[in-house]
Amino acid sequence: MSNLTADPNAWRDWPIARLEREYSPSSCVPSLDPFLAAYTRGSAEALANLSSRRNLSWGDGADEVFDFFPAASPDSPLLIFFHGGYWQEHSKDDVLFVASKCVPCGIAYASVNYTLAPQATVSTIVDQCRRAVISISRQAPELAFNRRHLFVAGSSAGAHLASMLLVEGWQREQRTSENLIAGAILLSGVYDLQPLVSTYINQALKMTATDAIALSPIKLRLAAPVPVVVAWGENEPDEFKRQSQAFANVLRESAFPVKTLEACGANHFDIVSEIADTETALGRLTLDLIAGDEPAR
Repeated sequence: MSNLTADPNAWRDWPIARLEREYSPSSCVPSLDPFLAAYTRGSAEALANLSSRRNLSWGDGADEVFDFFPAASPDSPLLIFFHGGYWQEHSKDDVLFVASKCVPCGIAYASVNYTLAPQATVSTIVDQCRRAVISISRQAPELAFNRRHLFVAGSSAGAHLASMLLVEGWQREQRTSENLIAGAILLSGVYDLQPLVSTYINQALKMTATDAIALSPIKLRLAAPVPVVVAWGENEPDEFKRQSQAFANVLRESAFPVKTLEACGANHFDIVSEIADTETALGRLTLDLIAGDEPAR
């Protein structure tokens, strides 16, 4: 596992070319095409082989929908997944393949859609994902899962969105339970958005420096502790590794039970395929987290 000890503010002195390279995970792979093709192929197989309900509403907007894959038991835990794409690309349809590993292990799966930038700000997207989790939780009797065993996960920008469910205050604002989330699985996330402000990534997001701080979970007060897995690929830019380890440390300082993992041989794009995979260390960690939780109240 990497053990980066770099100054967390070192990025402030880097030339823009280095900063953009460190926050471009595609710089570590020859081409994105094979990974995107695998997403499409695996998601089509999940739809062909598993029972599912598609484009269910979690809100009133056209983008505010999710796909649901039930497990065999109506008392099953649920994993809610937020896709990546720097808040401006992809959709729920790209990560349906995760259901193929979850459902055979007795875990129901939901893939959430949200409005992409520039049509929505990151703040709006965070609010959408919070409302989505509340709505999906309330649909438990109809969909047949155990709302007290509700877990969130995400990759890249999706990990940021999942992590924003671990911060304090939004539950009161939304008038929902402080214990809505039973645990989280965070893959290759960005937890401090400040380095992105001056990069090309921000062209669609239009974040100010103040926005970036307000949207960085590593800078915010956290809610009541729940178990969390923080993982990243071996073949990723150092900044993704550093940010993951730094956020894991912040979680531990707030008494969250945290397990970290650098997925051997994995990169930013294929690490997602290891969720709930009993043949991988990350898969076993995530299954242990979901099986061994203290039920939310």
